[in-house]
Amino acid sequence: MSKKEDRLNNIVKILEEHNGASVKELALMLDVSEMTIRRDLKYLEEKKIIDNFYGSAVFNPRQSNPLKQTNDIVFTYNLNENSRKMEDEKLAIGKKAAELINEDDIVCIDLGTTTERLSQYIDPDLTFTSLIFSANNLIHMLSKPNVKILFSGGSFHRDTGMFESPDALRIVSNTRTTKLFLSAAGVHEKLGLTCANSYEVAIKKFSIENSLEVILLVDSSKFGEVRPSFVCNLDKVDKIITDSGISQEWIDIINKNHIELIIV
Repeated sequence: MSKKEDRLNNIVKILEEHNGASVKELALMLDVSEMTIRRDLKYLEEKKIIDNFYGSAVFNPRQSNPLKQTNDIVFTYNLNENSRKMEDEKLAIGKKAAELINEDDIVCIDLGTTTERLSQYIDPDLTFTSLIFSANNLIHMLSKPNVKILFSGGSFHRDTGMFESPDALRIVSNTRTTKLFLSAAGVHEKLGLTCANSYEVAIKKFSIENSLEVILLVDSSKFGEVRPSFVCNLDKVDKIITDSGISQEWIDIINKNHIELIIV
């Protein structure tokens, strides 16, 4: 194992054990320059192994992390093999969803890796209002000069990039939106939409109740999955955008529930 691979392994172990660390802290722990750490973090972020927020890095706990496919804590990097799970599908879903935003819309964009792709693809010249509560979506919205941003701050959850507070819930509950772009970690015919973390539930429920149209953005691997925290039943969803990996069984379930389905 090269020095770089050994250092990358050590960075990931530190982030897992300490639930995050700053560039300065990592440089001191590993006795290297901050510039070296920044390069390493950029590489790890590109591989979806970590999330990087304003100079602080955390281990990416989502299924998009290639390390989630193995039980090994210590791993060896292969520069050609660490691919992003369902990345192409998520990009296609996000691009299609961005086409649904119209001039003067009021949209709520949920946290998540697929909804983040939506934020990336939005036309920078479009004038609309965006209600957001995650760091990644905020970063993308800041680059679009014609967007009016409604941002609900609060305590920051490094594992998902979400901000949570009573004030955030008040902002969401008092804002009516024309479209909600919703995410879910699991979609089940009987158990509905679920997510991994209980702290996500309240803001998702408020967003659903206060939106004229609920558009679910999920890649095909989420169908049939169940996560611990219940969000809503399928009948709350008006439209689903997913990829061509969806099974015929799930196409039939969606049609039976009179939900518009867009396959990209």
